[in-house]
Amino acid sequence: MPRIVEGMPKITSLQEVFVDQIKDLYSAETQIIKALPKLAKAATSPDLKKGFLDHLEQTKGHAARLETICEELDFKPTGKKCLATAGLVAEGAEAIEEDATPEMKDIMLMAAAQRVEHYEMAGYTCVCALAKALDYNDALKALSITLSEETTTDKKLIALSTTAIEKANAVEV
Repeated sequence: MPRIVEGMPKITSLQEVFVDQIKDLYSAETQIIKALPKLAKAATSPDLKKGFLDHLEQTKGHAARLETICEELDFKPTGKKCLATAGLVAEGAEAIEEDATPEMKDIMLMAAAQRVEHYEMAGYTCVCALAKALDYNDALKALSITLSEETTTDKKLIALSTTAIEKANAVEV
């Protein structure tokens, strides 16, 4: 039996799905903006700390792009809470609180950050497909830029975590 959210109108068009997904991503980005400074503060690796702070500035740009898309398509980006991101942010907060060596904590922070990046990449891939189907060409261009930036951030996290894991493994042996 499908779950019906009380008080919410039935979604019946791709445009409504697009709006719903953009609002979800906007919620995700605003939650991430609040979480990144905490991750940066908890990181001990200067490269990781810098990566979190650089991504904070980039994420502010992602939110601004979403706001522009919403303005151009005449809807507000607010009104939805991304529960998945809330959970991922909670996992990041849990990693911050772990009793671990600085090196292990950094690896845990990177793992939490990668989970967020993968969620975002999935979300942006979806809204790009919707924008293309709806002929929202300006939105598609902006969303594709964000997707590319999220993919680049993921690659940077992979490189950082690979190096950190190799160093930690060499020390343990």
